[in-house]
Amino acid sequence: MTKKMYVGNLAFQSTEDDIQNLFAQYGEVKSINLITDRETGRSRGFAFVEMDDEAAKNAMQSLDGTDLDGRNLKVNEARPRT
Repeated sequence: MTKKMYVGNLAFQSTEDDIQNLFAQYGEVKSINLITDRETGRSRGFAFVEMDDEAAKNAMQSLDGTDLDGRNLKVNEARPRT
């Protein structure tokens, strides 16, 4: 079973590769969706990462509040869209 996580407070210059390298330390990353502005193509400062349940749990505990590109990340379980 996979779990989707919300990753917030990303630096605008952070790339999918940066996120991949960070989360891969905790297990296989199934997918990364870096949210970008439709008009400018620039990052909006958050992403969604999908991993197996156990790997996601470890990543959330370890990475919430850690520094990436000078910003403290917010990492938690993604809530369903309403």
